[in-house]
Amino acid sequence: MVLNRNGIKDRNAWKGYRLPEFDIEKMREKTRKSPKWLHFGSGNIFRAFLCSAAQSLLDSGDMEEGIVAAESHGTEIITECYRPHDDLCVNVTLNYNGTTDKEVLASVGESLTTEYDFDRIAEIFCEPSLQMVSFTITEKGYALTDAKGNEFPTVTADKASSPEDIIADMKRRAAGPDHSVTAHHLMAVIASLTILRGRKSGTPLALVSMDNCSHNGEKIEKAVIGIAQNWLKAGKIEESDMKYLTEKVSYPWSMIDKITPRPDAKVEEELAKDGIEDIRPFVTPNGTYIAAFVNAERPQYLIVEDDFPNGRPALDKARGVIFTDRDTVNKTERMKVCTCLNPLHTALAIFGCLLGHTSIAAEMKDDELRTLIEKMSAKEGMPVVENPGIIDPVQFLNECLKERFPNPFMPDTPQRIATDTSQKLPIRYGENFKAHIAKGDVKELVYMPLVIAGWLRYLLGIDDEGKDFEPSSDPMLATARELLGNVSFGRSASESELEPILRNETFFGT
Repeated sequence: MVLNRNGIKDRNAWKGYRLPEFDIEKMREKTRKSPKWLHFGSGNIFRAFLCSAAQSLLDSGDMEEGIVAAESHGTEIITECYRPHDDLCVNVTLNYNGTTDKEVLASVGESLTTEYDFDRIAEIFCEPSLQMVSFTITEKGYALTDAKGNEFPTVTADKASSPEDIIADMKRRAAGPDHSVTAHHLMAVIASLTILRGRKSGTPLALVSMDNCSHNGEKIEKAVIGIAQNWLKAGKIEESDMKYLTEKVSYPWSMIDKITPRPDAKVEEELAKDGIEDIRPFVTPNGTYIAAFVNAERPQYLIVEDDFPNGRPALDKARGVIFTDRDTVNKTERMKVCTCLNPLHTALAIFGCLLGHTSIAAEMKDDELRTLIEKMSAKEGMPVVENPGIIDPVQFLNECLKERFPNPFMPDTPQRIATDTSQKLPIRYGENFKAHIAKGDVKELVYMPLVIAGWLRYLLGIDDEGKDFEPSSDPMLATARELLGNVSFGRSASESELEPILRNETFFGT
């Protein structure tokens, strides 16, 4: 069984797999002629959720064009994972009862990289048919400064440049031998391309962050508008360009939730037994774990602010996708990120790394860890939870505690979840601290402060047995360790020693 367009024509060989029910070539031709959806960040959650949702709409006839998948963080995901398999992917759903659902996804109509295909990306950006550009590039993809508030050198250079120069330089690099992806900040590139679209057609557009971070639409809006304001002050763009960015371009907020671990060896083994060839996972130079298959849990939620000035795909017909107003998106996101899922995940990640766990499901069998997140959510989270109205917080929390986290067939690890913890704390814990400060009972908190203490302990990189371990990737790790000063394993730390890091608003949001 070969995972490509010719290979899946033998439908008998793919028995047990749901195959595309639409004309793939016809879809790709329509995508090339009139692209409607461009997406940056072509990793695992993109395929497990967004591509699967798009496929269901292509199958039903509610979509005719596919997604254009673009990658700005290296080229390997596209050149070594997508294209060798004709942009197909196997999506494996890991059900709580131990069964798996397998489907071949073919909803990517075109795959591109900013390094080699920038001309085409710029062309797509200017197509009047384009309705939205979405992103799953992680929260740090929108950041223009480091943890100390220092502007990244690329951003400083981009602000001193102009949209025309940035686009010309990206095209030059794509055409020549110098394919440097770090030459420009992605947000400056997006701002440049959006301004170019405004000048060419003035057709509206939605820039949609679908990353798992609070106020994601606000983050991309601030980044794009912030860079453009510098250009305006320097006379690099006109008032009409800024007017287009603020009046014709929308920045919808969204909340996404679907646990999507790295490609798992057991899943790979199962697919290999089925007969699928050449699906071995690999790690890109940028540290992304990727394969021709993706594995994820069944529960999924995508709540999106319905603000699409040029129209949108009928994603509300896909499972788990709801369009609503911004306030409801915000309440749903706060329910998940501040109470019902993410703080619990972070607690399990921190203590899992310290205690030598390599499985979230296994941690749920640890009475002390399970009790920690149960009591933290019940006694400190739920009393200040936001009820969005479209999802019941109690049911959502129970689904996490009783089905999602304990799922033994989900190969999720504390090490994966511990990635970028310093950037997650302000929302996952800081917002709770603010709510309890307003409520007047912050000094009564027990479990959330314990998790913060665990994180400080985690920063030392020494586990519960006194052995070194490698903390997960985190752009603020060095800064956090620097603020810890001389705090070391095996001795008590005074309040004065911990004060510099605990008073750092960047880490805790308060």
